Amino acid sequence: MGGYIGFVGLGSMGGRMAKNLLTKNIRLAVFDNNKEKLLEFKEKGSNICSSAAELASKCEKIFTMLPNGEDVLSLYTGKEGIMETLQQNTLCVDCSTIDQATSIQLSELVQTKKASFLDAPVSGGVLGAEKATLTFMIGGDLNDIKKAEYLFELMGKNIVHCGKVGSGQVTKLCNNMLLASQMIALAEIMNMGEKLGLDPQILTSVINSSSGRCWASDTYNPVPGVIPCTPASNNFEPGFTCTLMAK
Repeated sequence: MGGYIGFVGLGSMGGRMAKNLLTKNIRLAVFDNNKEKLLEFKEKGSNICSSAAELASKCEKIFTMLPNGEDVLSLYTGKEGIMETLQQNTLCVDCSTIDQATSIQLSELVQTKKASFLDAPVSGGVLGAEKATLTFMIGGDLNDIKKAEYLFELMGKNIVHCGKVGSGQVTKLCNNMLLASQMIALAEIMNMGEKLGLDPQILTSVINSSSGRCWASDTYNPVPGVIPCTPASNNFEPGFTCTLMAK
């Protein structure tokens, strides 16, 4: 192994997380199907890999952040995938939000190569990834978490051991269900308030100083201009799509 930290998946979340590692002088090897993303990271000093297999051959720890469980499983088991060259004692950390069963399957796969696995989905959205304030919900062995703790701390501020492999995913899915309910309810009441003549800034201020306050209201308000840096205030540029929430 070349002593690199690997990162696969340089999209809205993964790209920002990987950049936070780069700014702290982590030796980073990256792979993504998007060649423009790879070029961007090459210009920042990353080691660019042509496949997941090449990346796995160089890295002592591998982080992945992909849209769904099928993508993650294919990344590991497909042609030129991670399993082809995975080295003994490598720590694999999947930050994707996927199903518990796939996480357990991945853990069993990497153990056949005498490597280890953590499921570590995150909460905090694109803003949290940008500011390195994510919450990591981690399933797996505590000793493995300690091996990667310094890396988690460069990308987030809350590192929570939820239990055995798969428990991080269950925790994340519970949190996402609650968040989806909050977002739907907040969109409904903000729309109702505006239609009945309320200033959305005033309504938001009251909510955030009252019993209705929640993460959606004080951090991710869906009304344009109420909170800077949210999708609503940036031409609704998506950070986390409805498709990903529904999965």
